[in-house]
Amino acid sequence: MTIEKITLAPGYTISRVAKGNWQLATRHGTPYPQEDAVEDMRRFVEAGINAFDCADHYVGVEETIGVFRRKYPTLAKELRVSTKWTPDIGMIARLTKRDVEEAVDTSLRRIGGERLDLVQFHWWDYDVPGCTQALLWLQDMQKAGKVAHLGTTNFDVPHMQAFADAGIQILTHQLQYSLMDLRPEGGMADFCARHGIHLFCYGTIAGGFLSNKWLGQADPPQPYANRSLVKYRP
Repeated sequence: MTIEKITLAPGYTISRVAKGNWQLATRHGTPYPQEDAVEDMRRFVEAGINAFDCADHYVGVEETIGVFRRKYPTLAKELRVSTKWTPDIGMIARLTKRDVEEAVDTSLRRIGGERLDLVQFHWWDYDVPGCTQALLWLQDMQKAGKVAHLGTTNFDVPHMQAFADAGIQILTHQLQYSLMDLRPEGGMADFCARHGIHLFCYGTIAGGFLSNKWLGQADPPQPYANRSLVKYRP
């Protein structure tokens, strides 16, 4: 089987199917042994899936990817890791440039490598000003060589327009998009197409609900087994 690839930017080619890693986070559900996760990562890369997605708040995931990179340095050269920077909601009102620097340095230390491939930015509360400034500070990290590409996640069109007006070059926008969730077709997909921003879609199989396992099955009772089912069941 050949995995289709797409070039998002010069020197940045990824598989069209990405390996999401939220399920490996310690608070997602049943704990998953790190050594098993590392071997699963090896199988994915060997199969041609070189796009791994994670986040600073997926507890333990960036570190696990770092373990994989050290254990399999040859395969690690093929890997492209997108991580998310999501400053805690309690600190966004007093965020400083130093906070951004520390966040980038922390992810670099966990994942390894000379720079982060793609950092996707999110802001929890639109009523708190400062998200454009925060992204400009993140752009400074890009200029300093610590970040290769900038992305966003779960923003609306007005905020994406504000980023464009500020001259911030965004490579990808990560958002929920599936047969059950067509919200991006309400304007976001067109905006991103006009600005050369690639859609990085998650929830495409709704945490597993869009699979043969659930055909003809009863509505699963609460409490649900993991955070994915909690998120996608509504």
